[in-house]
Amino acid sequence: MKKLAALALSLFLTIGTAFADTPKDPHPQAGKPASGARPKAAAKKKVDNSAQIAEQLEEVRRALQAQQEQIQQLKNELARRDQQITDARNAAVAADSKASEAAAKAAEAAASSAEAKTAATAATSDMNDLKLGSESLKVAVQDTQKKIISAESPATLHYKGISITPGGFFAAETVSRSRALSADVNTPFTSIPYPGNSLGKVSETNFSGRPTRVTLLAEGKLGNAKIGGYYEADFLGAGTTSNNRQSNSYVYRQRQAFAQVAFDNGLSITGGQMWSLATENRKGIVNRQEVPPQVIDHAYNVGFTWARQYGFRIVKSFNHDKFALGLSVEGPQTTIGGRGFNSYSNTSAIGAVTAFQNFWLNAPGANGGAYNAFDATGYSANKAPDVILKVALDPGWGHYDLFGIVSTFRNRVYPCAVVGTNAFDTAPPATPTTLNCAPDPTNPNPKPSALGALNDTRTGGGGGASFTVPLFSKKVDFGIKAVFGDGIGRYGAAQLADATARPDGTLALIRNEQALARLELHPTPKLDIYFYGGNEYAWRAAYTGYASVRITNTPAIPANGANPAYPATVKTVIATNGIGGYGSPFANNSGCSAEVAPGGTSAPGAGGTCAGDIRNIMEGSVGFWHKLYQGPKGGMRWGLQYSYLTKSGWSGAGGIQPKAVDNMVLTSFRYYLP
Repeated sequence: MKKLAALALSLFLTIGTAFADTPKDPHPQAGKPASGARPKAAAKKKVDNSAQIAEQLEEVRRALQAQQEQIQQLKNELARRDQQITDARNAAVAADSKASEAAAKAAEAAASSAEAKTAATAATSDMNDLKLGSESLKVAVQDTQKKIISAESPATLHYKGISITPGGFFAAETVSRSRALSADVNTPFTSIPYPGNSLGKVSETNFSGRPTRVTLLAEGKLGNAKIGGYYEADFLGAGTTSNNRQSNSYVYRQRQAFAQVAFDNGLSITGGQMWSLATENRKGIVNRQEVPPQVIDHAYNVGFTWARQYGFRIVKSFNHDKFALGLSVEGPQTTIGGRGFNSYSNTSAIGAVTAFQNFWLNAPGANGGAYNAFDATGYSANKAPDVILKVALDPGWGHYDLFGIVSTFRNRVYPCAVVGTNAFDTAPPATPTTLNCAPDPTNPNPKPSALGALNDTRTGGGGGASFTVPLFSKKVDFGIKAVFGDGIGRYGAAQLADATARPDGTLALIRNEQALARLELHPTPKLDIYFYGGNEYAWRAAYTGYASVRITNTPAIPANGANPAYPATVKTVIATNGIGGYGSPFANNSGCSAEVAPGGTSAPGAGGTCAGDIRNIMEGSVGFWHKLYQGPKGGMRWGLQYSYLTKSGWSGAGGIQPKAVDNMVLTSFRYYLP
């Protein structure tokens, strides 16, 4: 209003001034004086009016100037507000764009991560908060930017709809043993040296970075199923050129590699290399939920039942995963133990030895077939896979397992491979009780042959049960697992033998027991303390009546001066009452504590005569893990383990029972990927 009033007043004064300055009519009316004849009073009045007008104009000018200043201030204020509105709109648009991007990323990540779902919800909430005002907009934008930064550095990567999660750890570990085993941080428990072994006279301390582990999990959603695979590897493998001198170049070793489809209804199908179904789980029957002992030793603890091998399993869970049933077919392998088996040897006149045995079980690996030709144990010619059935219960307090194994063993028997007479008795009912091993019955000394060869098949297996329960508000976990059966020694951490051979070459399965008790304490979120006690036991499977044929040929020696000539000779020694099998009470253990001279600079003495078939191995372990850091940047932890091991052999002739003891201390320092 002030602006309009000032404008009207200005216009009025301007018009008034214009009329005042306009010349008078040149023809004035009669009776009115001309302009030049105005009286003095009129002139004085005009002067006064001009002064008043000038004063009023000055006042109007000042009012207009003040009004212009106010108008300019209003324009400046409006400009500032327009800029703020523009900035707020731009910020809102940018925030909406970034929030939409964050929401999209969060929605994509929500398929595999509950944390990503939470981030998506938070991002959606942020978009709604942008409407609250300028100040709340700024805060919301800042929070959204933080989430965007987090989304740009995810723990899980996304590739064509697949979530890829890398993992693993980097490790520096050591092991010290009171009696040397010439082994890394995975202990070959059956190799604990008896007192007569030269390694048992020295200690060892070995250092290793080979436990460093790499994992990769790939998962994707397909309808009502989750599909994917898992890969895990470390460097605890040795090639033929691996050494510990300079480069310490050891081969990359596959631990697990399997594919899986898991349906929403609780059915899952898994195939590849994985932990055996005989291994205890933390919950249900779920891959990657196995619970090996927390020890640093990568052979774990005596009494722990496990294998990582080919498996194809089908698992169905019921009642919200409180009950699970699993069936698995797995790749078998047979380990042989014992001694005294039937044998034939013929030493020629030039010292060449030809040897035969009346059965074979395993064959060397074929290099061209990607098997290890340098593995002394070899590979079994398997007839059928191992079949394992497992039931798991999770009623709400603790976890309970019950499982059974069926294993099939096969070897090939040669009744005429060890002969020194015309006849040789054989046990399998598929052949005659007495088999003539000579093509010509009149030949009193038939030579070894494959006559009458046959395949021998034996079926073994066993079962086991376990439980693990939380105590004292989940500060303590306590559990026991026990396994019993025939021909299942390979599934124990100590790797006791599955089978031995009878005199006729057929297999005799060795009865085996494995047991492990665990006590794990969690006093704080950063500290875990553990105690384990384990035992593995192998029963006797001993026999008598083993045959051996030893033929020694000496060359003819011509006469030499006063020395007479000697004809060529053949000396044959035949024994048919040999002892053997596993844990024979007649075995010779007299040299188990007698050290002998080494065979070379890299061949420490193995001791005197010692059958030493293992009766049982026991191990007690105690240790801890301390988490130095656990957070978004991963985890740093270190641990310490002490173990006491004893190995006792079966008593032999004279009641001599060998025994070995070893003390071990292991350390570990690890960084885990987030």
